[in-house]
Amino acid sequence: MSSTLVNPPSPPPQPTAEPPTAVPPTAVPPKPLTSGAQGPLILFALWAFVTIPFVALVAAVPVAWGWGLNGLDIAVAATMYIFSGIGIGTGFHRYLTHGSFKAHRWLRILLTVAGTTAIEGSPIQWVADHRRHHAFSDREGDPHSPWRYGTGVWGLTKGLCYAHVGWLFRRQLTNQERFAPDLLADRDIRRIDRLFPVILTASVFLPAAFCGLVAGSWSAALTGLFWAGLVRIALLHHVTWSINSICHVYGERPFETRDGDRASNFWPLALLSFGESWHNSHHAEPTLARHGVDPGQIDINARLIWAFERFGWAWDVRWPSRERLDAKRRPTPRQPAHAGTMSQ
Repeated sequence: MSSTLVNPPSPPPQPTAEPPTAVPPTAVPPKPLTSGAQGPLILFALWAFVTIPFVALVAAVPVAWGWGLNGLDIAVAATMYIFSGIGIGTGFHRYLTHGSFKAHRWLRILLTVAGTTAIEGSPIQWVADHRRHHAFSDREGDPHSPWRYGTGVWGLTKGLCYAHVGWLFRRQLTNQERFAPDLLADRDIRRIDRLFPVILTASVFLPAAFCGLVAGSWSAALTGLFWAGLVRIALLHHVTWSINSICHVYGERPFETRDGDRASNFWPLALLSFGESWHNSHHAEPTLARHGVDPGQIDINARLIWAFERFGWAWDVRWPSRERLDAKRRPTPRQPAHAGTMSQ
């Protein structure tokens, strides 16, 4: 006889729980673009480090004509200009902002310190501003577009002044947590960022001290302060700021960029900017280590990165792909426009 029950008793009823309320997944809202206005101390420092070097730059011609310029001043000023300029172009821009290559820790630190000596802001804020510029180039949200006041003569004149230097005094600070979280997480970069006032002071006064010690006179220290400190800083400032202003209005645009993006190649600035003025090429492919992608285009920063790669100091360098560039190249008058190409 089987022990299997034909009709087993039903189990006792269990208390029923209400099903959990379904919560539709929601996207985390993006962090705000800006993190507040600049404080009065920052504004005071900006006024000082924009106007004082500029006054020195204006005074440089009559000073050089009358007295105070010698071989030592030229050598130290040129060395500091190259060091600071490469720090901005290769360090702040191509490396920290766009990740055009990877580098050993000592080189990352050196390039970041070199860029900081240009006195264009702390590295994390500089990078955050520039990444925001690329995200909204010449559109609402761009921190320094020259087209913000329109396309008329007066509007563009006002816009050029704003993009060149005016935006520094009226800006809301770009949100570093949104645009530079990788740098905020980097202990070395954070430390250099905190040391910005110290590096600023050294950038101004160490060249003067060096000239004074070499020549053995206070007058040599004074001329070193003038040429290798103030004039060098002002010249590099205005070359860099010209990329924001001139290179979004004048020049050639051989490559397609995002809608509204008017970045242009402006060859007269190529040498002084170490290749940064090939701005249209850069905006077409922002992560490339080389901006002067066509024959004859001087790009000192790219040659330096090439040397870093040869010595094994840098790797995973993002060099241009001819196929990708040709796909974005605008047709010349002798070439038929292919489907989907924007007009000049």
